[in-house]
Amino acid sequence: MEHFIDAAPGIRLWAEDHGAPDAPPLLLIMGALAPGLGWPDELVALLAAQHRVIRYDHRDTGRSTWAYDEQPYPLTALADDALAVLDGLGVTRAHVVGMSLGGMLTQLLIADHPDRLLSATLIGTGALSDTPYVHPDGTRTPSQELPGPDPQVMELWSQPWTDQGPEAELDRRTEHWRALAGDRLPFDADYFRALERKIIAHTGHHTPGDAHARADTSGMLRTEQLARTEVPTLVVSAPAEPVYPLPHAHHLTQTIRGARLAEIPGMAHALPPEIHKALATEILDHTAHH
Repeated sequence: MEHFIDAAPGIRLWAEDHGAPDAPPLLLIMGALAPGLGWPDELVALLAAQHRVIRYDHRDTGRSTWAYDEQPYPLTALADDALAVLDGLGVTRAHVVGMSLGGMLTQLLIADHPDRLLSATLIGTGALSDTPYVHPDGTRTPSQELPGPDPQVMELWSQPWTDQGPEAELDRRTEHWRALAGDRLPFDADYFRALERKIIAHTGHHTPGDAHARADTSGMLRTEQLARTEVPTLVVSAPAEPVYPLPHAHHLTQTIRGARLAEIPGMAHALPPEIHKALATEILDHTAHH
């Protein structure tokens, strides 16, 4: 069922839910510049077997309000939007799954609003902590020196966007997914092209947003709060991850109190059909215990 939720003055968010209305709620938070449909229907259906699954469009994506130039905001406001979605749908507490920037927003919720979370799952993200990463041999790497995105991904992100029409934009987005999908699993270009075609139809235009890349990133660290949290947290480790490569997932488990690590074989920074069952199984096992 579709919903439109007023999150702030002049900001309306699109959301939808799947599954039994009385099932335990599970909120999906997508990454930067990505709408809720970035969570594939097939994965949502697997999760909806046990949950009321909620996905939504960040502001400046999909069918939500696009107004960054008129109403600029910090990235932390996107965590407030997640709470607004829960409030708008009458959800007091939820399991929350965040990917990439969505994983950072989930950490903000863990730190600032633990009473609203039943559990948290973090995918393809980095820790909002300045504690060093401790290697198995006991040596330490400062958090700011952990490896960054793959050069191929950085090259794609650095290219200026020009409007060459919808089909050319689909080509560009498909190649972007190819870089994010890593090299451990076969890449299905038709699958990701169809996903992006659906996203463009949902959005109503093919112009990509850049608001989240321009938003103020200050005030994100939550070192102390994450170190003492009681929110049960699952960290998904993706061995082919090109945006937050290892050891970011291990660093997360060190900085978030009680966090548990689960590796999804072949996974990178994308959600292809080959990993849906394994990922859903890990998430559902985590939520079932909390």
